[in-house]
Amino acid sequence: MNLPVVLTIAGSDNSAGAGAQADLKTISALGAYGVTAITCVVAEVPGKVSVVHPVPPPIVAEQIRLLFDAFPVAALKTGMLYSDAIIRTVVDTLADCFSRESHRPALVVDPVMVATSGDLLLRPDAVALYGTQLFPLATIVTPNLDEVRTLLGRAITSIAEMRDAGIELTARYGVAFLIKGGHLRTTTATDLLVLPDGATHTYEAPFVPGVSTHGTGCTYSAAIATALSCGLALPEAVGEAKKFVTNAITSFLRWEKNGRSTDALNHFNS
Repeated sequence: MNLPVVLTIAGSDNSAGAGAQADLKTISALGAYGVTAITCVVAEVPGKVSVVHPVPPPIVAEQIRLLFDAFPVAALKTGMLYSDAIIRTVVDTLADCFSRESHRPALVVDPVMVATSGDLLLRPDAVALYGTQLFPLATIVTPNLDEVRTLLGRAITSIAEMRDAGIELTARYGVAFLIKGGHLRTTTATDLLVLPDGATHTYEAPFVPGVSTHGTGCTYSAAIATALSCGLALPEAVGEAKKFVTNAITSFLRWEKNGRSTDALNHFNS
């Protein structure tokens, strides 16, 4: 049996809770085969980003090209891209690879800008390139509320404002947007999917307090890409991914050392 192949173009997280490592865990747990193109090497643990070292753009491009030449990539996602040079390289390389595919794979764009810890994960001069170059290639874009604020220039403080933001962003860029509402920190974690035809879908799960993990956005977007690789329609793919990331949060792992606790998502809980 040949498993569907899912490509993640993302940074490497040495603590394995986010980035390409979290993506690979997610893809594997959901029954697909994950491959990676690494954009940055990040020294981090939950709550702290110490160093970000970008991979030279030609190496990022060569990773992507080789994978498309060797594997029938069914879906892919982008995570941390960091700089304008890497974003341009990813866009140009994907456009070339897509032009040679008989069936263009679904692309999930997780516009990674700020870490859960608050550390900046995207150079300021790179923000505009997401909208002008990468979003037009996407099947779906999955910003959290901090990223929505960066894209629209205003804070989002309610479900109603999330809906307005999703409608505005989908109209602006012509692709589906999933607005993730976990940062509202209400009793229910609500996400809103807005499709280009104007249809909206709501996904809810209980908010899990007292958990300090990172990588939920990486995991969510990787789960969507994996579900799409298996042939699910976009609303169903988001629904399955919501269940997966909720389970990973609810069954979180915790270690104690040197007087502090470290939490991580449990990607293999089911």
